[in-house]
Amino acid sequence: MALLRILLSSKKMVLTILVIIVILIGQAYCELSLPRVTSDIVDVGIMQGGIEDAVPNQIRRSSLNDLELFMPEDDIETVEKVYDENAEGILTFTAGRKDKETIETLNNIFEIPMLLFSASGSARTDSAVPGASDFDIEKIRAAAVAGMMSKAQLLEIRDKAEEVIGELGPLMSGTAAVGYVKAEYEALGVDMQDLQIDYMIAIAIKMLLFTVGAVAASITVCFLATRTASGLTKRLRKDMYFKILSFSSAEMDKFTGASLITRSTNDLQHIQMALIMMMRIVLFAPIMGIGGCILVVGTHSGMGWIAVVAVALLLLIVITLLTLTMPKFKILQTLVDRLNLVSREILTGLPVIRAFCRENFETKRFEKANEDLMKTQLFTNRAMSMMFPFMMLIMNGLSVVIVWFGGIRIDAGSLQVGDMMAFITYTIHIVISFLMISMIAVMLPRANVAAERVREVLATDVSILDKPEAELIKREKGDWQGLVEFHDVSFRFPDANEDVLEHISFSAVPGQTTAIIGSTGSGKSTLINLIPRLFDVTTGCITIDGVDIRDVSQHDLRRILGVVPQKGILFSGDIRSNLRFGSDEISDDEMVRAADIAQATEFIQEREGHYDSPISQGGTNVSGGQKQRLSIARAVTKDPKVFIFDDSFSALDYKTDSALRRALNANLGSTTVLIVAQRIATILHADKILVLDEGRIVGEGTHKELLENCEVYREIALSQLSQTELSA
Repeated sequence: MALLRILLSSKKMVLTILVIIVILIGQAYCELSLPRVTSDIVDVGIMQGGIEDAVPNQIRRSSLNDLELFMPEDDIETVEKVYDENAEGILTFTAGRKDKETIETLNNIFEIPMLLFSASGSARTDSAVPGASDFDIEKIRAAAVAGMMSKAQLLEIRDKAEEVIGELGPLMSGTAAVGYVKAEYEALGVDMQDLQIDYMIAIAIKMLLFTVGAVAASITVCFLATRTASGLTKRLRKDMYFKILSFSSAEMDKFTGASLITRSTNDLQHIQMALIMMMRIVLFAPIMGIGGCILVVGTHSGMGWIAVVAVALLLLIVITLLTLTMPKFKILQTLVDRLNLVSREILTGLPVIRAFCRENFETKRFEKANEDLMKTQLFTNRAMSMMFPFMMLIMNGLSVVIVWFGGIRIDAGSLQVGDMMAFITYTIHIVISFLMISMIAVMLPRANVAAERVREVLATDVSILDKPEAELIKREKGDWQGLVEFHDVSFRFPDANEDVLEHISFSAVPGQTTAIIGSTGSGKSTLINLIPRLFDVTTGCITIDGVDIRDVSQHDLRRILGVVPQKGILFSGDIRSNLRFGSDEISDDEMVRAADIAQATEFIQEREGHYDSPISQGGTNVSGGQKQRLSIARAVTKDPKVFIFDDSFSALDYKTDSALRRALNANLGSTTVLIVAQRIATILHADKILVLDEGRIVGEGTHKELLENCEVYREIALSQLSQTELSA
């Protein structure tokens, strides 16, 4: 499971999960203890008047002597050790109530003797014990005092009584023993109302402590889960960002821009929410469910089969619904990608859509993508929403069944009201555990798909990598001259069957302008993109100053290049921030000089705020020509050794184009200039012109030379210029 692998992706994460599990166990302990406390309030605080068991805190010597008649010598010795007698013949329990083992032992010792006396009526109680009254305790006690009955005979009577009373079950014998203790307390003058109130206060404090503990644990887990999930998604977002930055054009072609945006935002949001739910609910629900099952068995109610049936029904519902919805969840994110792609295309291409009156067509395309997503979401949401009413039906039906069978057992005297209440609460805890898992099951499949998509990006091998640090050639920027040479270069796109560029060899000399021209699709932009290593050559090599560009780090290589792409790209901010995009250390004078060279000063001065004039995202608030000039100025401020203009003058009018080229020639000095152009006028005075045709160089020379000996160039020239202009 991709989501689980992400969750366990670091030692720190594993440690946090372990801490959360420990805290959740503590929370489950507190929450599962509350039903037992509630049961004690009903059974002990209300039904037994605050008397917990058959071990009295105080007892008269005469009463203890009567009870000891039916105790073995070992039991008598055990009892005498834990009671101290005062001068008035009152014995006080000294062992303390916290020693549960001693309390349990004494409870077993006192229970049968107390029940015998309680049943005979020698002690005033509120309950009668059927069957136990067959033993005439008064005659037996008188005979024992007179020495007419031995200890063995008394114990034999005890054993027979225990057989008779054993048929009643431990509940009835325990209640009768508590009745004896209550009667003894009344005989000693103990205020039973105060005793009951003290017990209820102690139970209330215990309940409050468990509640505070559960709340504190819940808050702590929520804090840790949120912090951990947020930190993890922050790291994933950062890793994806740097991974995408390292992608070459080949990897960018594999993932569409819309898909990468969805993976970096929507998918990560699903992962974050799912991780929080996993740490908060998915880990907690099994703990509560298992704890509830253990406590259900521990109630000895005889109704455990009800919980088993409920769990089986719940599992059947959860498995059925997940089987139906899982395939849909897998395609849900793909449909989100599709909707984002269509929306992005419509919004960015709105002027073209309006110009060609394609609003209806694009509306239908959007509605189709939107409807596909809606139908899938409706199916999954409807399927998962059915789970909640089924769960509630099982939960409410479970309560009815427990009350029905519990009432029968209460009437038979084998179950107390508080125990039935605790049993209902425990079984509901079990159902709620499955309910929580079913609710998170709505998120987990989709989040798992999102995690797979994120891992797909992170696991993608980058095709263009730097060599190991020790093998890289390091040079300062000032040590480069800018001589660019192609040595028998061929290039083929990944998964393509044939080369796009074949056996390209030429050199671009510093201080000169090398132009590249050719028909559409001849490979001009592809050739230029090989220099900054947006793609890597398939065969051959490209060198700068005799150094293979693959022997230099991508950062050092691109630091000496000034690239102006075919489509001018500006970033939101202002003109100043865009011109200083290459470095914050660029001075105002350098920025103004670059704007002058790029013929951008005039329109900058006309804008309100000048260099502080805002630029919207993508530069939509400036014209195409202004965008190109700002892109050129941005490259000039970088002061590179090699300029690469990829058809960067196409949006300029002839006057601006001419002025810009003159300014470049006058100010670039010894810089190597490579220009890809469609217009002959742009490269007319270039020192060298390369003519590309179907990925091959079919002509090389000056304008005049190519007119004479290159048919492809002559055809391009004649299609753009008149015979008079060509002869000029």
